Amino acid sequence: MAKKKDRRVRLSSDGKSSHVDSSTRRIKADHKLTSTSYTLFLFFILSSTICVILYRKLHASNAHKNMNAGSDLPYVYQRGLVKTDIHYHQVLSENMKASENSSRRNFKNAVLAYLTPWNSKGYEMAKKFNHKFTHLSPVWYELKSQDTKLVMEGRHNADKEWIAELRMKGDALVLPRVVLEAHPLNLLKKKKQRNKAVDLIITECKEMGCDGIVLESWSRWAAYGVLHDPEMRSMALQFIQQLGQAMHSITLEHSKQTLQLLYVIGPPRSDKLEEYDFGPQDIQSLSEAVNGYSLMTYDFSGPQNPGPNAPLKWIQYALQLLLDGTTHDHENFDQMIFVGVNFYGNDFIVSGGSGPILGTDYLSLLERHRPALQWDENSAEHFFVYSDKQNVKHVVFYPSLKSISMRLEEALSWGAGIAIWEIGQGLDYFFDIL
Repeated sequence: MAKKKDRRVRLSSDGKSSHVDSSTRRIKADHKLTSTSYTLFLFFILSSTICVILYRKLHASNAHKNMNAGSDLPYVYQRGLVKTDIHYHQVLSENMKASENSSRRNFKNAVLAYLTPWNSKGYEMAKKFNHKFTHLSPVWYELKSQDTKLVMEGRHNADKEWIAELRMKGDALVLPRVVLEAHPLNLLKKKKQRNKAVDLIITECKEMGCDGIVLESWSRWAAYGVLHDPEMRSMALQFIQQLGQAMHSITLEHSKQTLQLLYVIGPPRSDKLEEYDFGPQDIQSLSEAVNGYSLMTYDFSGPQNPGPNAPLKWIQYALQLLLDGTTHDHENFDQMIFVGVNFYGNDFIVSGGSGPILGTDYLSLLERHRPALQWDENSAEHFFVYSDKQNVKHVVFYPSLKSISMRLEEALSWGAGIAIWEIGQGLDYFFDIL
């Protein structure tokens, strides 16, 4: 993701085991993400969730029909571009084209779109396709410890004029992301610190005219190790509860709605939830305080285990583990989930190492190498292989219209929304299927 790994470093790499073999033939013939542990992980998923997946797929088929009903299909469907068998020249010639009606929504559930200050294209896409989004989250703020105080950093990124312009174009809520960098032992154990954090967040929302925030803290707390302690874990949940209740007590003048709180959570990395994982009981306990959850179902693979960004079976399993564990109001919890969809890709060196790539990087690689685009059935993602000037072999995974459409169908089958990281990193015609 741009500014290279801004969000991606927040996910633990435990359990990521999808490896790309050094042989192009093996990548093409059986790209089963050759790690033994990943194979076992997929076997567990298939054996334990087959009935759920079949049931969901029946509903996904209907959802897909509903998403594309009518004679005026989006441009990319009219052109037959949403398919597994694609050619690099199609991507190069069609990626800038989309339906003339950019305000039409084809995905009917909630759409949260992240955008970053270091990638101006995201701001342009937010305005151009405003009606396709229900929530926009500019990556602006960090709440940090400074000696014994708390400070909110990032005001220099915030743009009131941009918010005002968005409101003239559509109804998407503007909820800047706030990363909680403050040391958790001080924040969670000290009442004054907790109250100050809540006050800083609410004050910033009021002054900037925002509709709320997207809060990211769970991965930080897990990194500090505090979630292994039951007492500290309970304090962490209590803080989120306190923040959400305080935000819901504030009614905004411009919308007559209360401040909204979305919370970022990571997917499980093994076949069962660990104590530091955010699970179904946590969703239930915070249901009155949190308006929704941004589920980071991407960054499955990494430099030491090259492979797909977000295998579809992994996404299915994460949703099953989170939502089938809830004991009541199942449909309401489904609607609170924003399934993560990446608009970025990765250029892996097969022998080890990688770098995230954006749409412009991807197009440059296609122009330079004219590769054969291949479809991996296991992950439901496209990839290609090339060798650089030093004859070093690379494998590139980048989203396609087909891979994105399948993830949208999966989200619809659960009644969930989607969260895109991030809209400045994709190709223009991606927005045609939203």
